[in-house]
Amino acid sequence: MGRRVDVDDLVGLDEIARRLGMGYSTSAHNLVRRHADFPPAVANVGRVRIWAWPDVEKWAKATGRLP
Repeated sequence: MGRRVDVDDLVGLDEIARRLGMGYSTSAHNLVRRHADFPPAVANVGRVRIWAWPDVEKWAKATGRLP
């Protein structure tokens, strides 16, 4: 059985960028691409990747991107 994630915690690149105070989803895409320790997506829907916000938030705090 796969991981259970609350649907309210699911975020795409646009939402990650917004929550991290970035102007564009391409900025969030660059984080994913450049940082090997960025949390893995929890799902792929076609060509769209989806992350669990708690995973991203934990990473962002650990790397100083969120207070």
